[in-house]
Amino acid sequence: MNRLQGKVALVTGAARGLGLAIAKRFVEEGAQVVVNDVDIVAAEKAASPLGGVALAADVSDSAAVRRMFEATAKRFGRLDVLVNNAGISGVENDPELRAKFRDKQLQQAAELAAGGPIRTHLDAAVEVSDEAWRRMLAVHLDGTFFCSREALKIMNPQMSGAIINMGSIMGTAGGAGAVAYCAAKAGILGFTRSLAREVVTRNIRVNAIAPGWIDTDMTAFLDDMKTIIEMGTPMKRLGEPDDIAWAAVYLASEEAKFVTGQVLSPNGGWHMSQ
Repeated sequence: MNRLQGKVALVTGAARGLGLAIAKRFVEEGAQVVVNDVDIVAAEKAASPLGGVALAADVSDSAAVRRMFEATAKRFGRLDVLVNNAGISGVENDPELRAKFRDKQLQQAAELAAGGPIRTHLDAAVEVSDEAWRRMLAVHLDGTFFCSREALKIMNPQMSGAIINMGSIMGTAGGAGAVAYCAAKAGILGFTRSLAREVVTRNIRVNAIAPGWIDTDMTAFLDDMKTIIEMGTPMKRLGEPDDIAWAAVYLASEEAKFVTGQVLSPNGGWHMSQ
């Protein structure tokens, strides 16, 4: 308890999933939390039981991000922790695309298990549109940069702060059928290391979390693929949102005062090298 006592934290994409789990644990540990989401109604619903502040902004819109951080500074006068969690899978609004991705993965796995040959090919790299590619990078990579830039305008004069960026094992190990997502997450990890070196002179720490397969709304469509993923995970299960929330609490707290430019990857052993 009280590991974040007196700190002000802003968590993007916090109306649900990993972001909400992080916001809840932050509040339990004594922080005041700003809950961001692109949907103000969802943000307010999440923030209300936490005693938090809800602010809507599309993190890929630099002007909207600037207004959100200005409102945070006006309300609290400081910012101690930023969690760049907002993200998209790229298939959330397209049931047909979700089913296609899942079914191709399952068919390819069945062909492999049968000894081949592999006749089902994912072809995501040739099928992804310019719009989908740019949107993926805009939300994940641009959003992480825009929010970090505005947060530093508050943290720099304080000579303190912690920024936590949400990467992924897909940005470390790669993953077939998700070239845009993997590229965006890999970019975030590189950004994290560069920014960590730049702002360390002001006692600001920058780290990343690279989750493995976590049981959230984003992965719900995988259905039978979850069994295959669990079989390939040494711990034989998907992660829970709390597995990521506790990692965020650690990186935000003084317990991690000698940790910067690092990637913490709760993934059940699915990938063992960061």
